[in-house]
Amino acid sequence: MSTERTNPGAVGASARRVDGVAKVTGAARYTADTNPAGALFAKTLRSPYPHARIVSIDTSRAEALPGVKAVVTGTDIFAGARHGRMVVDVPVLAQGKVCFVGEQVAGVAAVDEETALAACELIEVVYEELPAATTIDEAMAPEAPLIHPYMLEFKGLPKPLEAASNVYTRFDWEQGDLAAGFAQADVIVEHTYSTPRQHQGYMEPHTCLVEATADGRLAVWAGNKSPYPAKRMLSVATGLAPEQVVLNPVTIGGDFGGKGSAMDIPIAWLLSKKTGTPVRINFDYSEDLTAGNPRHGSRITLKTGFTRDGAITAHEALVIYDSGAYAGFKPGGHLGGAVAAGGGPYRIANCTVTELQVYTNAVPCGFMRGPGEPQAMFAMEAHLDRAARQLGMDPVTLRERNLVSEGDANGVGAVFTNVRARQTMDAALEASGYRNRSTGDGGTVRRGFGVALGERAQAGGETHAEVQIHPDGRVDAYTTVFEQGTGSYTMMAQIVAHELAIPVEQVTMKVWTTDEASFDSGIGGARVTRMASAALYEAATAARDAAVRLAAELEGWPQEQLSASGGAVRRADTGAAVDWADLARRTGGPVVGRGDVNDAGRNPHTAYTAQVAEVEVDTETGQVRLVRVTTAHDTGTVLNPMGHQGQINGGLVQGIGYGLMEDLAVEDGRVVTPSLADYKLPTAADLPELRTVLLEPGPGVGPYNVKGIGEHSNAQTAPAIVNAVADAVGVFITDLPVTAERVHRALRADG
Repeated sequence: MSTERTNPGAVGASARRVDGVAKVTGAARYTADTNPAGALFAKTLRSPYPHARIVSIDTSRAEALPGVKAVVTGTDIFAGARHGRMVVDVPVLAQGKVCFVGEQVAGVAAVDEETALAACELIEVVYEELPAATTIDEAMAPEAPLIHPYMLEFKGLPKPLEAASNVYTRFDWEQGDLAAGFAQADVIVEHTYSTPRQHQGYMEPHTCLVEATADGRLAVWAGNKSPYPAKRMLSVATGLAPEQVVLNPVTIGGDFGGKGSAMDIPIAWLLSKKTGTPVRINFDYSEDLTAGNPRHGSRITLKTGFTRDGAITAHEALVIYDSGAYAGFKPGGHLGGAVAAGGGPYRIANCTVTELQVYTNAVPCGFMRGPGEPQAMFAMEAHLDRAARQLGMDPVTLRERNLVSEGDANGVGAVFTNVRARQTMDAALEASGYRNRSTGDGGTVRRGFGVALGERAQAGGETHAEVQIHPDGRVDAYTTVFEQGTGSYTMMAQIVAHELAIPVEQVTMKVWTTDEASFDSGIGGARVTRMASAALYEAATAARDAAVRLAAELEGWPQEQLSASGGAVRRADTGAAVDWADLARRTGGPVVGRGDVNDAGRNPHTAYTAQVAEVEVDTETGQVRLVRVTTAHDTGTVLNPMGHQGQINGGLVQGIGYGLMEDLAVEDGRVVTPSLADYKLPTAADLPELRTVLLEPGPGVGPYNVKGIGEHSNAQTAPAIVNAVADAVGVFITDLPVTAERVHRALRADG
């Protein structure tokens, strides 16, 4: 059976966003735009202490305020009611004690947000302050207060524990003989690095609309990119059966890793259940910054042995992540394989990488673009430049000496196929002019170039799709993915258009509720293109094949002579054709094709990214100006070049923020950058020239040989900037971000 295509540009072309018009005209429906009659507004009272026992709560004055419809506290739900993406440790509402500034103690539903806020101020809580451990050093000290004495009761801990501890999990990746490797070294380099918390910076804060329906169900509209895992979380948190919970698709205003948890949905459910009315909770940005789930702060100590010619003989990495008060915002309970960036894409026969996750009395941390990787990669790539200086080598030469090639294992033992690490780095070096760089004319402003390199493989998982060809000619494509703004629906529509050989505009994307499909792994780990491209391909080709079978049956044509494309089924021998819409009319319903993908296995392909940052540093003030960032990518088939470039640029901007300005600062357990006036995000005025180089497409996964791009461009930027500053003025910054004050202090200390 022929599968001739007449619309090959649908895949590989820069298609217009299928949701673009709705978003720019305001027609797109976000959670805040969903307004059922009588919906109430809710706000929550939050703890002012990092660690305290709740002695008593008096809600009587709040309940008496006109316009208040309900008040709930931890006594309104079963004891120990918690949620979590894997570790079930996040209280629905505080019960007995609070563990960070911003923890929710009570919820109020009222006729408007102002009344709900006023009512929260009328709730009287008596606290008994407890000793707090607000930093990883305090939490790991022998005399540290135990933040969760009953943590052995938590479900989903990444590893069993013999006793409760603030260090709630440890993972080790080991190969070779570390002691023997260090004994072979001529030079040993050891340094410690730190990174701050970073907020994801999405435009839409956390928001939800919840209805406890009359038949006992929990209906949810929320900006949540992982609705099927959230369904499970909400079942655990509320005591409802999973089939009693439904999440409905809405437009999501950005995510970058931060919108996969239950967050305030269980509280809204309590209030809706109590009032019999839909309830919405909208965070303001202060709430999002002080009580969301930002990227983890970290401290990383690296010790590496080298021969005099630069070969790595041994490498030891201790990566400590500040989890904050809870672990429930992490899908795996920890940061997993991303910690491998602490060993980098280098041949290291003797290597140990250790991850510690530590509870502290601070804002709970979760996932952000490339979770765990930017922290570890910053340390490793900055460390190599420091080692190169100590060895008297060019940093690129040192990397070339140790880069993996085909068949090599990296530091944690991973082996990938079709390795293009060297080619990716060479492409970035050539496009940036690195080998011909100059530091300037000797004035107060010095120029420098810095290199950083890393890799990331796409995650896998489960997803489902369906394509329906209707009697009126419409083509609908259904998906289980709740897309968060990355353009995934456009990619899916392109695949359907490509396989059916019709214009992209003829395909309408539709999203199932969680009642209408079995499961979807959710967005994260750059997995959507890997999974959804396969699922939509299966569904489109199945619909095309179904049209061919129908034509053979209804027209009496020989199936081996038939092909389907461009809206019709055609005979190769006679040229006769029948519209597939006509076939659908004659059968009384749509022609349907289904795609079901469960591809959770290890990805044999990874994607390398190399970046070169060019900076100017004022030696008198320490001011750093980022002049240019060149980024080179090892890609598979690029399905939508415009969308692909958008992902690269977006990641770079977040990497620039991480490297130069962003710091969700916490002092004594309290976030002291609680607004966007205090927490600085990069704007267009902060951006340098951005250059992108793409290698020719190489092998990848699925029917189109794809590789990920969503999380690949933000991790190398900060170390490239740090290394460029060192190249310019000779000082290494070990603590992000690279502020003028830090550079100035380093210059004074060095000089």
